[in-house]
Amino acid sequence: MGCYECCMRCLGGIPYCSLIATLLCFSGIALFCGCGHQALTETERLIETYFARSMEDYDTLAYVIEYFQYVIYGLASFFFLYCIMLLAEGFYTTSVAKQTFGEFRSTMCGRCLSSTFIVMTYVLSLLWLLVFALSTLPVYFFYNMGATCRTIDVLTETPASINQLCVDARQYGLLPWNAVPGKACGITLSGVCKTREYRMTYDLYIAAFVGAGITLMALVHSSLQLAMNLRKRRGRSKKGDGDLYGKWLRDKGGALRSPYPANLSDSS
Repeated sequence: MGCYECCMRCLGGIPYCSLIATLLCFSGIALFCGCGHQALTETERLIETYFARSMEDYDTLAYVIEYFQYVIYGLASFFFLYCIMLLAEGFYTTSVAKQTFGEFRSTMCGRCLSSTFIVMTYVLSLLWLLVFALSTLPVYFFYNMGATCRTIDVLTETPASINQLCVDARQYGLLPWNAVPGKACGITLSGVCKTREYRMTYDLYIAAFVGAGITLMALVHSSLQLAMNLRKRRGRSKKGDGDLYGKWLRDKGGALRSPYPANLSDSS
């Protein structure tokens, strides 16, 4: 085999659709987990600095943030291993695998494994759709906060109206109702929006939201690709059964013969 044939064989053994889905999943999970982890840290710092005076007020929030950060660690590890398995499944259905293991070889174990991956990926897609929807909540909170700050900047000539424009973290469930002050109003709120913590936290939540969307797209793409691979395997299995049936007929002389005599009277 020459160099060109060897290169073509190697390129033909790459499952490009599965590879694209794996890269999308890796990039989406990395973006969601990395930016989400840092965004939660910056959120705790923002609440501690501008919306709460006592540590008891945001103690529950700090515990929840720490819990979600551990969940992010688990998500990153799980999706890394799962995407590797999906990529290995994609490699098994390439032309090189067909040449190595046989063109029409599709065992029941292989079909069951593909069906299991399809069900798991479909369930993960549904669960991740919920994660994608929940990731819009912090983006919505910071968007409303930014819109209020822009309104304050426009109404700088009327201080009385400015003091009535507030963002209350207690309304979003970030702080208990007895937290002091629990909200930021007027010039104080405008100053918060101009801080580095606010801008970076807002950008991190947007990046995490985009990462969740990329991961959801990768899971949907993977489920469709797995369904196509399973269909190909079933088609190869039926074709292989037909070839075995034809070979058996050729060994028998080209036609089926009944084990019983043609005339019942001959048997008596």
